[in-house]
Amino acid sequence: MYARVSLSWLLPPILALSACAYAPSPLHPASAHADDLRWLWWVLFAIAAAVLVAVTFLLIWAVLRTPSPSEERQEHPFGTRLVWVGGVIIPLLILAFVFALSIARMAGSGGSQTDLTIEVIGHQWWWEVRYPQNNVTTANEIHLPVGRRAQIRVTSADVIHGFWVPQLQGKIDAIPGQTNTIELEAAEAGSYRGECLVFCALQHANMNFLVIAEPPDEFGRWLSHQAEAPSPPSNPETLSGQQIFLRSACSSCHTVAGTSAGGTAGPNLTHLASRRQLAAGTIPNTPEALGNWVVDPQSAKPGNRMPNESITGPDLHALLAYLESLK
Repeated sequence: MYARVSLSWLLPPILALSACAYAPSPLHPASAHADDLRWLWWVLFAIAAAVLVAVTFLLIWAVLRTPSPSEERQEHPFGTRLVWVGGVIIPLLILAFVFALSIARMAGSGGSQTDLTIEVIGHQWWWEVRYPQNNVTTANEIHLPVGRRAQIRVTSADVIHGFWVPQLQGKIDAIPGQTNTIELEAAEAGSYRGECLVFCALQHANMNFLVIAEPPDEFGRWLSHQAEAPSPPSNPETLSGQQIFLRSACSSCHTVAGTSAGGTAGPNLTHLASRRQLAAGTIPNTPEALGNWVVDPQSAKPGNRMPNESITGPDLHALLAYLESLK
């Protein structure tokens, strides 16, 4: 019994540490901006560690030291020299240094000219991504060309969210009625996870997205493809699936280019099958996961705004075949 109870106390920290091992870390930067932040973090950590050591030493010294009778009789209505130097002057100098260092280091982390603008809108609980210059709208994925800086214009459709890609840049708030800007640039190809940093209700922790950095030619092909409508159904099953989609509530909440579906309450599904994740990073984009998501979205992401669809049997298979054709 005792061993079982002890194990139950150990499980939470073990699970927490195992999760941290796979979390994106700002200490493993993939851009010049993030490298500046890492450097600044280590400097601040070193200063904080030095202050901790000094204060701990003074506390131990104060506890162990026995004042002389003359020291006990002395009065210091305005504090001792140690209090003024160690408690006022040195902290002020440290804070001034840290402030100046942060301003100087971060001054070069934005403001340059870029011809790539991406609009990101936070929703409960997913991210809408627009490329206004190319009339492209997608969801939960931001594609960037490697080595090219993009201006990200961030806002929110409902409550305050936090936009953060730890390996590429610092944090910025997504605020309703206000647009904040930040720049993203990846030094090498890869996928970098982003997340919401402001608690925004039930599914805050499942409001993730991917930044996918790819060579410029691959990015150009991806962007051109995203601007096109998907190919029309090529067989009876996908054609039946399209008709089921357009007759159901799906078409009133989602958009699929080239069809009558023009809903904006949920993510744009024009090229759904080309995405790596579903439900803002909650589940993988596989046929099985997609089927479970359509039938019972609340089981994977409780509280999300997508209603359960009473589509089963051959109709469900046809609908999934159509959705999987949207590449």
